[in-house]
Amino acid sequence: MSSLTRREVLAGAAAVAASSCTVTVAPRVETVRMPVVFLPHGGGPWPFVDVGFGDKTELDGLATYLRSVRSVPKVAPRAVLVISAHWVEEVPTVMSGAAPPLYFDYSGFPPESYRLTWPAPGSPALAARVRELLGKAGFQGAENAARGFDHGTFVPLKLAWPEPVLPTVQLSLRKGLDPAEHLALGRALQPLRDEGVFIVGSGMTFHNLRAFGRRSAQQAMSFEGWLADATTAQVATRDARLRAWTEAPSARFAHPYEDHLLPLMVVAGAAGMDRGVPGWSGTLAGVPLSAWHFG
Repeated sequence: MSSLTRREVLAGAAAVAASSCTVTVAPRVETVRMPVVFLPHGGGPWPFVDVGFGDKTELDGLATYLRSVRSVPKVAPRAVLVISAHWVEEVPTVMSGAAPPLYFDYSGFPPESYRLTWPAPGSPALAARVRELLGKAGFQGAENAARGFDHGTFVPLKLAWPEPVLPTVQLSLRKGLDPAEHLALGRALQPLRDEGVFIVGSGMTFHNLRAFGRRSAQQAMSFEGWLADATTAQVATRDARLRAWTEAPSARFAHPYEDHLLPLMVVAGAAGMDRGVPGWSGTLAGVPLSAWHFG
């Protein structure tokens, strides 16, 4: 056999061997950064029970907005993390149960208010990831496997996802409600946005239970205007204003106790460099309310 023939034979053998092997290349996965949202959750078990509060047109407008929240992310999230005004702990605490119940953290409503269901799955894995991120940022954290979804979570999400298929986890606020600390907490959570987690802050831009009504509209509007300027500012200005929120016009009138405002601080921190845009505006019992989206 000539040397040329030998090379031909060897080349042919290599080609046959190559054709008999299947090489599998993992598909490229495109990641889409999730937005973050601060939304008003309304009052008590509304809108699933008649709570005798607010005007129908106002309430329908808010309910329509909350139903639309599922379409805010450009792609379906793999999970939802909610920071609700209705959970405050000594340290940031994450709900880690696999099948959380509902926590009816209200009273004085009709019996059907306590028979509502929304059996969304929890996510111990996401809870662990949240604790990991908070720990890296220097936060002492904790977890609670028994706690259920309070109405700051299940009311808006039951509207947005009536069939509760998305794993959902709650994270508490920290006692003391320090705005700078909650901005930092939100910044620690930023990586979740690139991991398919939709972060939602659930509260209210006005939460003075003794002052709902048209008589308070002017003072509430003063605070709303300030909040709009702060939320839409570039990040350094936004953070500085939110840290000093008590200096805003009518700040303590709008929030005698700031638990319903602090989820906005977490959301703003998680927003990173994304500036806020109006997500919704309306009224409840004659008082202006708004939602804010980032990213």
